[in-house]
Amino acid sequence: MALQTSPEAPLPVGDVSRLIGGWIDRLGAVWVEGQITQLSRRPGAGVVFLTLRDPSHDISVSVTCFRQAFDRIADVVTEGARVVVLAKPEWYAPRGQLSLRATEIRPVGIGELLVRLEQLKKSLASEGLFALDRKKPLPFLPQLIGLVCGRASAAERDVLENARRRWPAVRFEVRNTAVQGVHAVNQVVRAVKELDAVDEVDVIVVARGGGSVEDLLPFSDEELIRTVAACRTPVVSAIGHEPDSPLLDLVADVRASTPTDAAKKVVPDVGEELDRVQQLRDRALRTVRGLLDREERGLAHALGRPCMEHPQRMVDERASEVDALIGRGRRVLGHLLDRADSELAHTRARVLALSPAATLERGYAVLQRADGHVVRDPADAGAAGEALRARVSGGEFVVRVAE
Repeated sequence: MALQTSPEAPLPVGDVSRLIGGWIDRLGAVWVEGQITQLSRRPGAGVVFLTLRDPSHDISVSVTCFRQAFDRIADVVTEGARVVVLAKPEWYAPRGQLSLRATEIRPVGIGELLVRLEQLKKSLASEGLFALDRKKPLPFLPQLIGLVCGRASAAERDVLENARRRWPAVRFEVRNTAVQGVHAVNQVVRAVKELDAVDEVDVIVVARGGGSVEDLLPFSDEELIRTVAACRTPVVSAIGHEPDSPLLDLVADVRASTPTDAAKKVVPDVGEELDRVQQLRDRALRTVRGLLDREERGLAHALGRPCMEHPQRMVDERASEVDALIGRGRRVLGHLLDRADSELAHTRARVLALSPAATLERGYAVLQRADGHVVRDPADAGAAGEALRARVSGGEFVVRVAE
C-alpha cells in the first residue's frame, strides 16, 4: 500500500529505513548465483564476509554467513569462484545497507572472471608484452610527470604530496579520470595517450587506491594493456595495495605497490641526494688527501736519499775514476804511438835497405835500353853501337855497346 506523504508531511529517514526493513523481512530465503569477488575471513571471528557479483550486469551485493557454514566449502572456494548461495535478504537500518545472510554455499566452478583474466594474461604474455627486455628505465630526475588518477582521490594526494616532499621542484601534468565503472577504461586510455603525446612528459604514473577485484577490473582491460605497451614514455603502475595485481602491473615498465611507493620510485629524495653528494665529496676529499699524503711521503723519502741531499757527492766520487781512466787512456795511447813509431822506423829502414836507390849509392848502375827494358844479360845489350842509358846514384848517362 502506497504511503501518503507530502512536502508538508514528509517521512523521517528512520521511518523510511524501518519500512524498507519491514518489507525486506517479508521476503523468504532465495537461491542466488554469483561470483565471489571479495572474501574476508578474520581470525577468531564467527562470521565470514564476502561480496557476490553478477558479472553480466555489474551488480554486487554483500553476503555474510556463519563460519560453520563456510568452513564446509572453504577448501574449494576462493575469490573469483562462482557459487550458489541460499540466503535471506537483510536490511541494516543504521547504514541503510542491504545484504544477504547465507545459510548454505555451494561451489559451481572457477570464476568466469578470473578465467577470462587468466586467458587474457596468457595471450598477452605469448605476444611478449610482459617481457623484461621491453621495460624502459625511469629517468633519474623527471622534469614533468604525467599522473592519471581519480579526481580528488587519495591516490592523487599521496603521489603529489610525497613527490613534492621528496623533490619540491617537481612538476605534474594531471589527468583526472574515472577509475572504476563502465567509463573508466576509455577515460584512462585517452589520458595515457594524451600524456604520451606530450614531449615534456618524462614518465607517466597510473594510480588508484585499493578496492575489490571488480573495482580494479578496468586496469586489466586489454585495450589499456596494449595502449601502455605502445607508449614511448615509461609508465609506472600504482594500482591498489601490495596484494592487488591487475594486468597493468605486468605490462608497465615499473610496478609500485601503492601510490606512495610510486612517488618514491619516480622522484629522488632531495635530502638523500644531498647526503649522497656530500658523501661523495667527502670520499673524493679523503681520496685526494690520501693521494697527496702518499706523494708527500714519497717525495720526502726521495729527498732524504744521499744522492738528493748531496748531489755533488756522486760527481766527486766519480771524478777520481774519470781522472784514472784519462791517465790510463793517455798511457795506452802513448804506448801505441811509441810502438807504431818503432815499427814505422823499422819498416822505413828495411825499405831504404831494399830500395834500388840505395843500391845505386853503393856504386851500382842500371842499364836500360831505349824501350826502357833493363839489361840483365849481355845478350840483352843489343847490337854493337846501340845506345844504352846508364842510371847511377848521381844521375844517368848514355853508353854504347862495344863488340
